[in-house]
Amino acid sequence: MRRIMVYVLVTAALPLFAFERQPNADYHARRDRLAAKLDGGAFLVFAGTEGEGQNNLHGFHQDESFYYLTGWREPGAALLVMPGFEELFLPAHNRSQERWTGPKLGPESADAARVTGVDHVEALDKLRDELVRVLPSPMATVYTTENLTTSVPLQWLRRANAFPNYVALRDGTSMLAELRVIKDAGESALIRKATDASVEAHRAAMRSVKAGMAENELSAIMQYEFQRRGCEEPAYSPIVGSGFNSTVLHYAENSGTMKQGDLVVLDVGGEYSFYATDITRTLPIGGRFTPRQREIYDIVLGAQQAAIDAYKPGVSTFGRTTPNSIYKVAYDYIDTHGKDSHGQSLGRYFIHGLSHYVGLNVHDPGDASKPLAPGMVFTIEPGIYIPEESLGVRIEDTFLVRADGTLDCLSCGAPKTADEVEKAMK
Repeated sequence: MRRIMVYVLVTAALPLFAFERQPNADYHARRDRLAAKLDGGAFLVFAGTEGEGQNNLHGFHQDESFYYLTGWREPGAALLVMPGFEELFLPAHNRSQERWTGPKLGPESADAARVTGVDHVEALDKLRDELVRVLPSPMATVYTTENLTTSVPLQWLRRANAFPNYVALRDGTSMLAELRVIKDAGESALIRKATDASVEAHRAAMRSVKAGMAENELSAIMQYEFQRRGCEEPAYSPIVGSGFNSTVLHYAENSGTMKQGDLVVLDVGGEYSFYATDITRTLPIGGRFTPRQREIYDIVLGAQQAAIDAYKPGVSTFGRTTPNSIYKVAYDYIDTHGKDSHGQSLGRYFIHGLSHYVGLNVHDPGDASKPLAPGMVFTIEPGIYIPEESLGVRIEDTFLVRADGTLDCLSCGAPKTADEVEKAMK
């Protein structure tokens, strides 16, 4: 166990290419903020479960809510948070499975509380008894996150009568989302690292793309570039769509061959220590935009800039129908600039929202109707997709709202204007 503890402590402190965990105090502060919302109730959240043997070939990825509150990467745990009380439950060792997936920290370790930063650590087998012991009576509300991770343990706890009749179970997903939407300094730093590595991946794509190259080859080049800079994996399925595929919003097959004179949409970003980024650039295969491609490209870029210019701290939103929405600004710009081949306006070819939050998930939870506030991280990503012309353009950047309310474009290091893109491709 001592060797396991040394491994955990050392890997948590390694530099750039090791997984970066924030200080325990950051996770403790999040649990305190959550406890303050519970009005005397409790919050129960579960870690993800690990596949056994060959079923785990693709690796284990922690449940986002559990990681947000604990920074704990190992599977099978549970966390109970109440005002003035918190308890982490760690599963007993499965020696056979650990031969496949590596050693784990068990509840018997005297150092478990220090490593996890949670005040009390107990064996997972005692979860039912602890719930019965600590839940307040005569009235109690237990919040949890209702998803695939929680369904099995919650069913077991119900069968085991862990929740007395006076306990009301409620979905606390929105409560956690409200906390997660404001990033602390440590989270922002990790998103910035994911973004910096992904910017270099886009620069590499601009140097590498050529006619006759498979879309998947370009995707592999980009993934290599951000992973060699510290990202563990893609933040989402990479989209490399050329020709007609550039008009398919969530094209993910990446099975085509790029042709001279077509465009290729690159929606590719890496995940750094669980934190995502989201960047899209559109490139001319061959190195130069045609006049029509440049026209559409400049409209999309103009729409993004119009949205940025319209942003007002503490006022702007990005929901499609919300007041003061920068979505409407971008849509109106596209709809009043340029025409399709039938002379119709282009608004109908902007088929998705303008923005989404970014964090532990590339589409992080949060209310799009709320004004953008310091600590929020979100995208601005207008696009025009004209299938009959096999012409799709999307430009996407990730932004952080600074403490003074102004915007910090984290991904604008990737060439963006048509001239900059052509220059980078020479």
